[in-house]
Amino acid sequence: MPIRHNRFSKQFFRSMLDLLPVLIVVVIFQLLIIRQPIPDVGRLLAGMFFVVVGLTLFIQGLEQSLFPIGESMAYAFARKGSLFWLLVFAFCLGFGTTIAEPALVAVADEAANMAGQGDIIENSVDAKSHYALGLRVTIALSVGFALILGVLRIIKGWPLHYLIIGGYGCVIAMTPFAPAEIVGLAFDSGGITTSTITVPLVTALGVGLASSIKGRNPMLDGFGLIAFASLTPIIFVMVYGFTV
Repeated sequence: MPIRHNRFSKQFFRSMLDLLPVLIVVVIFQLLIIRQPIPDVGRLLAGMFFVVVGLTLFIQGLEQSLFPIGESMAYAFARKGSLFWLLVFAFCLGFGTTIAEPALVAVADEAANMAGQGDIIENSVDAKSHYALGLRVTIALSVGFALILGVLRIIKGWPLHYLIIGGYGCVIAMTPFAPAEIVGLAFDSGGITTSTITVPLVTALGVGLASSIKGRNPMLDGFGLIAFASLTPIIFVMVYGFTV
């Protein structure tokens, strides 16, 4: 218990230091540039405290739950020696974490509202709901495909840069032909997917898998899955734009 308490205290202090630059920038611009008093200082401080606590708990959760789960699952499937089930697990992990990504839910809803206002789709609740869901499923499928590709790369030892260059070559070739209103959203979708839920589990999967395969270096081969998870949504969302 004392060890956990000490670990929490250290992480709480680190979270405060991480948030301190943001607070300094806000205070400097508010007082020296805008030259207005900070409204409701007490509420601001309370909010900052909640952010620090939330960030601390989130990081503790990653270290004690998500990272160990991802690594242990990768070890288990590697020992089992079944490529099929490993790829199924990778796809389901990518799809499941992405479809539940809070940032994706928020952006998909906002994109649906803008599409309705811009007469891209019917400006109704059902049409916008269908559009947002279709966008989320498309991006989730793309991340599932990305993890399949990334796992195969780790197992086969394929060079990462060839796959990345080829993928972005496809993006460049598709961009002039994709609907103009979907291009910006497609490029943003790569960043949306690599957020709070997806990144820890995907990283743990890659590192755990590379650590469990003889001849693979976790530092060289274990990372790179996030790059695929950022790339494939761009392609899939552009394709989605052609079908809407």
